[in-house]
Amino acid sequence: MTATFDRTPPLPAEPGPVPDRNAAPKNLAVGQQVWAWLGVGPFFIFALMFLLLPTVYLLVGAFQDPDGHFTLQNLADLFTPSILSAYWISIKVSLASALVGALIGFFLAYAVVLGGLPAWLRPTLMTFSGVASQFAGLPLAFAFLATLGRTGLVTVLARDFLGFNLYGTGFNLLSFWGLTLTYLYFQIPLMVLILTPALDGLKKEWGEAAQVLGASQRQYWTMVALPILFPSILGATLLLFANSFGAIATAYALTGSSLNIVTILLYAQIRGDVLHNQNLGYALALGMILITGLSNGAYIWLRARAERWMR
Repeated sequence: MTATFDRTPPLPAEPGPVPDRNAAPKNLAVGQQVWAWLGVGPFFIFALMFLLLPTVYLLVGAFQDPDGHFTLQNLADLFTPSILSAYWISIKVSLASALVGALIGFFLAYAVVLGGLPAWLRPTLMTFSGVASQFAGLPLAFAFLATLGRTGLVTVLARDFLGFNLYGTGFNLLSFWGLTLTYLYFQIPLMVLILTPALDGLKKEWGEAAQVLGASQRQYWTMVALPILFPSILGATLLLFANSFGAIATAYALTGSSLNIVTILLYAQIRGDVLHNQNLGYALALGMILITGLSNGAYIWLRARAERWMR
């Protein structure tokens, strides 16, 4: 009996599902994004609570009277002579401290970056600038009163040992120039911190190319370096202006009400003394926000222009 064999080949097995090799990386990327958003979450909460909501509150309050009714009287009151004078004094103090701070800060930054000074001076200056740029308010006012006040250390030493009467020259710490001098303590370090990266961005090849073409050092700075640095310098000066325009603690602790600047006037309207008009204070704050906002917006635009040369 002969056995027969089925020579028909077996059917191939059905292909199973192809594993998705991108599934794990995608899940990993989603997880990383979730953690990244959780990381910046506190920043958005902070900005919402201390920046956006107060700004909206001021904006609404500037157009209301004490009973909550809509009015434009608060904005009209901003054009009274006393308030216009306060704005003008604040602008002059901010402009003077910004220009002087930018000039001195530029030369300080240039000295430590390109001036060929000992290497240890740069980290020392940068560390001091980082601390001094944040030193303001009551401690700064007390430091200047203890140093340059009528019975301050420098004033007394100059009078007793050098025969120089500082206040006999007409100087007064509780005045326009006294407040400007005090602001310079944090304006100059801030300028150093902002301008140092811009000076670092000047490429050595630019100077070498100018020298090969026969340009002098003065021509290199006037035709190459300063035009490149100008957006950074101007932007930093605008940032210094906005920084001093919004300062109140230092000015109030130093001069009290003897100098009529807008931040002190705003404080008087809000805190509830005889000048109390809370909604007028909101309008004053709104005007300050507009001025500082324009300054900061111009700084951001100029910084973006300056960064094109650093790429």
